[in-house]
Amino acid sequence: MTGSGGILREDPSSPDDAAGDSPTAAANGGHGPRASRGRRKWRAAFYALLAAGLLAVAGWVVFLSPLLVVRSVVVTGTHLVPRAEVLAAAGVEPGTPLIRVNTAQAAARVDAIGQVRGARVSRSWPDRVVIAVRERVPALVLTAPGGGYDLLDSGGVVVRWSASRVRGLPLYLTSVPVTALRGDQDLAAAAAVLGELPAWLRGSVISVTASAPDQVTLGLAGGPAGPRRRVTVLWGGTDRAAAKARELAVLMRSRLSYYDVSAPGSVLAR
Repeated sequence: MTGSGGILREDPSSPDDAAGDSPTAAANGGHGPRASRGRRKWRAAFYALLAAGLLAVAGWVVFLSPLLVVRSVVVTGTHLVPRAEVLAAAGVEPGTPLIRVNTAQAAARVDAIGQVRGARVSRSWPDRVVIAVRERVPALVLTAPGGGYDLLDSGGVVVRWSASRVRGLPLYLTSVPVTALRGDQDLAAAAAVLGELPAWLRGSVISVTASAPDQVTLGLAGGPAGPRRRVTVLWGGTDRAAAKARELAVLMRSRLSYYDVSAPGSVLAR
């Protein structure tokens, strides 16, 4: 508004003043930046408390509650080792929270059983432990000092004792006592050679010797003078098994008593 002297006067009730007062009014009304920051802080605190509560409940369920405890222990893969012996060695107690079962330690205890080659222990939620056992498999036999036969695996470990000769397992001929055969490289080579022989030859082997890992000798049943006559085959090491078997199949048509196929391509028969 313009006065009589031409002086411009401001109207105290002009819209600009109302607009200038609006930030203060909004702040006082609880809709300003400070109020928004406060709400965000309370929301963050609420979610943090909720997450902590959920974690606490989950921890109680897993570690302390009776819901996820061992109720059964399953043993698989056993034929020679009694199930009770495996369970006793594993030491897994029913009622133990499943999460607290130390599977590595339990497997190590089962591995210590002489007839076990390897074991794996695992949790099967919600309430079961599974023990998978891999037993040692006899590869050959050795005359036992007190009579009968010790059945050995490829590592020279006695799997079991038998009063009579077990059919299908060659006799290992050696002067080394059975107590010193564990981990013996000569015996391991002999077992490896037996494992790679073709079926037609493997069934004829009745004995095996090994003066060195590359000097494995097989004793076969049968020969030119009848079934009581032995046939000797110097097989050598574990290399080129297929080539050796092919050459031996051809040579044995001559019905001789000794064959050397340790170096395929330079065979000897007599």
